Amino acid sequence: MAPNQLPAVLFAALAVILALAAPLRAGDPDMLQDFCVADYKSLKGPLRLNGFPCKKPENVTANDFFSNVLAAPGNTNNPVGSAVTAANVEKLPGLNTLGMSMSRVDYAPWGVNPPHTHPRATEIIFMLEGSLDVGFVTTAGKLFSHTVCKGELFVFPRGLLHFQRNNGGAPAVAISAFNSQLPGMQPIAMALFGASPQVPTDVLGRALQIDGGLVEAIKSKFPTKY
Repeated sequence: MAPNQLPAVLFAALAVILALAAPLRAGDPDMLQDFCVADYKSLKGPLRLNGFPCKKPENVTANDFFSNVLAAPGNTNNPVGSAVTAANVEKLPGLNTLGMSMSRVDYAPWGVNPPHTHPRATEIIFMLEGSLDVGFVTTAGKLFSHTVCKGELFVFPRGLLHFQRNNGGAPAVAISAFNSQLPGMQPIAMALFGASPQVPTDVLGRALQIDGGLVEAIKSKFPTKY
């Protein structure tokens, strides 16, 4: 090999190594101890790095690893006809640094879990009751959709826009699992029309190819959260 070819080969090898290493950073960081039960009381201010401070081990009890938050159905009496009940690190302190969480989603007949993303996690759903029409959209704009029935699974890749719809006249229930202790959820409609400060009307009008009056009418249905 010619001497002047060596830097190019080393650069190519480094690029391959970095490409292979990138997927290893896709989930929450690995912990370096048996557990780190979230100590909500010692958290001062909103700033934290991938988790809550740890409780002192002598103050940890079995209750820190237990929750019945998913036992009761959510209230689906709302405009979309669904309710998400999260079991993440904010509800179950023993999840802190473990890189996983769950949710229960209840659906009224024909109810919808509107298009949304989970920026920090991949999601897998398991149907407990009923059946759903589900789908996600790739960054290339392709829709992958399927009907998921009782006892079946479906996976939504991390960060991609997805939705679920109860396709029957009876209630449905699904359990979701995530590879993050706090996956986050960003409903698309709320992000566009309920942000505070508001996304400019002319920006939304041009993006959605609709007039400003219609944008304002839609915004009125999404009161700001903050």
